[in-house]
Amino acid sequence: MVFGELPDLPYLPELPARGVGADTVGRTASLLVDMPVEVQPSGWRFADRPGRDVRRARDHLARDLDALEEIAQGFEGRLKIQVCGPWTLAGAVELRYGDKTLADLGAVRDLADSLAEGLAVHLAAVRARVPGAEVILQLDEPGLPGVLAGTVPTASGFGRLPPVEPPVAAERLRAVLPAGTFTIVHCCAQDVPFEVLRNAGAGAISLDASLLRRRDEERIGEAIEAGTALFMGVVPGTDSRLADLGVTAKPAVELWRRLGFAPSRLAEQVVLTPSCGLAGASPAYARAALARCREAARVLSEDPEHTSR
Repeated sequence: MVFGELPDLPYLPELPARGVGADTVGRTASLLVDMPVEVQPSGWRFADRPGRDVRRARDHLARDLDALEEIAQGFEGRLKIQVCGPWTLAGAVELRYGDKTLADLGAVRDLADSLAEGLAVHLAAVRARVPGAEVILQLDEPGLPGVLAGTVPTASGFGRLPPVEPPVAAERLRAVLPAGTFTIVHCCAQDVPFEVLRNAGAGAISLDASLLRRRDEERIGEAIEAGTALFMGVVPGTDSRLADLGVTAKPAVELWRRLGFAPSRLAEQVVLTPSCGLAGASPAYARAALARCREAARVLSEDPEHTSR
């Protein structure tokens, strides 16, 4: 479905409903080097040694890579893979004594370094299976705004963890982004930290267009002016009635016009996407949503002005 509907930018799907280890946190935690995890009643937690939960997560990923290799035979072009970002991961995985990793910035540093090492191995495996691919990496960081605002709850749920300073957030994120690979950071929450993501070196920022506010536009304009690409979520991620092509593309067109950029740059720096993942959608809707993003993007590249009339 993905390679059929998105031939110019296919991706390796995540299918979290398969169970433990197929979720984005478990899938990414299984990539960590020398930091095994396990599932407890409260969620994922670091463990003394790898167990069945890590094996299950790695088995899911291995089967997915097998399927990717089969489907992508002879493929040449850009291919996107995605993992959970270090700050969202730190806010989800608990330390052995029960508090969240985010409560210990030293542990966050260790997690980021381990993730960077594991990502290098993962990227090499993908490139070996699809040698014609230019691999693009997406880090999912929906929890980053809460990390910066100090709204992430403690493990007990009775308190809030202290906010992380933006330079520290950017530094840890930068440590994970692999050199020589185009990277996207996805944040489908409000208060997208544009400056942090730019300082971290993200090549593109992915967001939910329906959550944008006018006060965000100055920072978006600065990012675009600096060459950062924008992945705009304009199609609902769950079963909904899809809008016409012009209406689908309208948020991107109107934002571009308000920012005063040349229409010819729109298709070069903006990609239209679902607002977030499609894990909660039916297969039929997922296919239709991907097709609608592709068709709306083609309209933008052919005549970006017409949807604003």
